[in-house]
Amino acid sequence: MASYSVSVVHRLGEAAARSRVERFLEDVQRDYAAYLSNADGEWIGNRLQFRFLATGMSISGAMVVEEERVHVSGPLPLAAAFFRGRIEQTIRDELTRLLS
Repeated sequence: MASYSVSVVHRLGEAAARSRVERFLEDVQRDYAAYLSNADGEWIGNRLQFRFLATGMSISGAMVVEEERVHVSGPLPLAAAFFRGRIEQTIRDELTRLLS
């Protein structure tokens, strides 16, 4: 199975980075409600286990917020594997913007 993996370095510290990530995820759910459904996530310490449907595809993964980096990874459905590079670049761009 294909997968995605993105790490972004930041200088915010774990608490500030997690706060930004939490607000961002709320914004994404609101702004992209037409494309995303069944969004669910659970924080366990600094790790968010998440899943959602995006245009009918089930997406899941984990986001780990650390003192100096945020890492997102998970499996990709076969239909999305062809877009892996674009998906990873979009995640990287959004996290870089968010954590700058």
